[in-house]
Amino acid sequence: MQQMLLICRPGFESDLAAEIQEKAAARAVFGFVRAKPNEGFVVFEGQEPDAAERLLKGLPFQDLVFARQWLAVVAHLPQVDPQDRINPILEALSGQACHSAWMSYPDTNDGKGLSKLVRKLERPLEKALAKQLNSKAGFHLHLFFESGTDIWVGLTPVKNAAPWPLGFPRLRQPPSAPSRSTLKLEEAWLQLIPEAQRASLLKPFQKAVDLGAAPGGWTWQLVQRGMQVTAIDNGPMDKALLDSGQVKHLREDAFSYKPPRPVDWLVCDMVEKPARVAELMERWLVQGWTRFAIFNLKLPMKRRWLEVSRILARMETELESAGCVYQLRAKQLYHDREEITVFAAPRHY
Repeated sequence: MQQMLLICRPGFESDLAAEIQEKAAARAVFGFVRAKPNEGFVVFEGQEPDAAERLLKGLPFQDLVFARQWLAVVAHLPQVDPQDRINPILEALSGQACHSAWMSYPDTNDGKGLSKLVRKLERPLEKALAKQLNSKAGFHLHLFFESGTDIWVGLTPVKNAAPWPLGFPRLRQPPSAPSRSTLKLEEAWLQLIPEAQRASLLKPFQKAVDLGAAPGGWTWQLVQRGMQVTAIDNGPMDKALLDSGQVKHLREDAFSYKPPRPVDWLVCDMVEKPARVAELMERWLVQGWTRFAIFNLKLPMKRRWLEVSRILARMETELESAGCVYQLRAKQLYHDREEITVFAAPRHY
């Protein structure tokens, strides 16, 4: 397999293209990227016939910031007969065993219009694949619908990809949460913290600080986990959160606040220049004021991958030079907009 198809947020195709080319080249996998603005995906064209396999083996999916999901392309079927979509797919697979059958589409208005078609095809496809589905297989069959008659047939590795076909979990806005930003922190925990580690990292009675907290969307998530939260913001906090007994609201500047003692978690979602937020996070980690941190970096309108890579590389260098052995995981979440979310944790976690 020579091609990789990578799904992203519409409008970030050029950023994902720059990222995958750079990270593929660092692993001696060379090629170029086909991408069109606002289509919600890119295609990496490798120079060698095994380029896709080498990427799947050598590049951890969690290291990609702008990719929501990926698949190694088995075949591109650009003109499928609407009366018979399944047989061409079976022919392209040539008996390949698959863990399960996934279907996805671009996160665009046209793409979302394909959801009914995808649901309609689920049962007939699984029935047709009955002999090829094997729970021990290492790949999902992944069908990416560019349109109702334009289908990319691919394989997504079970252990090196997002665990959801579209690349993100379906979350509902909690009625009692004071803002929709609460979904960003909930998704960050699901996307950036491996499931096996979640219970040990997110525990009741932990101490947390929320910088730039008002009105309390991220604080709400911390409270739901049973944590004691210090909310730092000059703006007003949600009254129900304050009445919970788990939140202490301090009207202070987030950039000058210093905790009286170290905490377990620092979270931060502020509309500030990304370099300034990154420096603030460095200070907390270097000083040992927190064990874990999740924070957002707002991005410029142009050359976003360049800015992201520069900031993350600087943070890693500064932390290492200070003797802080931390790992940074970054992802543009579904609930992010012009931003990415970063998780910082000691490297042994």
